[in-house]
Amino acid sequence: MAKAGQQSRRTFLAALPAVLVALSSGRGWAAGVGSEQKRAHPEPRRGIDASHVTAAKDLAGDRKAIEAFDMVREIPQIVDGIRCSCGCETIDGYYSLLSCFEKDGMARDCEVCQGHARLIHRLHREGKTLAQIRAAVDAAGH
Repeated sequence: MAKAGQQSRRTFLAALPAVLVALSSGRGWAAGVGSEQKRAHPEPRRGIDASHVTAAKDLAGDRKAIEAFDMVREIPQIVDGIRCSCGCETIDGYYSLLSCFEKDGMARDCEVCQGHARLIHRLHREGKTLAQIRAAVDAAGH
């Protein structure tokens, strides 16, 4: 039995996966616990296109998802300059929000990713700059 002020082995082992994820994501323990610190938005990659964005036929008829993926296909160079805020950045191969919409990315089922896509698309159509879109995404949070 743990003494007052000490963790039990069970408590330690239960917390261990979160510690490992925080350390492996490059954010460190302090940034991963109770902190609102976020990573910087990535720079859009030169020549990026929508060729790897999942096709509508592969989205199982989910109308809302198809709409979000179609929006991303229209502006991949903008979406590639936005950081996702739902935790995707810890997934291997992640670069930007665009990564969430490629191949088996989590945007298929993630309302945060899809919501960001809708917001970014609307702001782009309104003529907002990438910096303004980034600020709006940051303000929207998740």
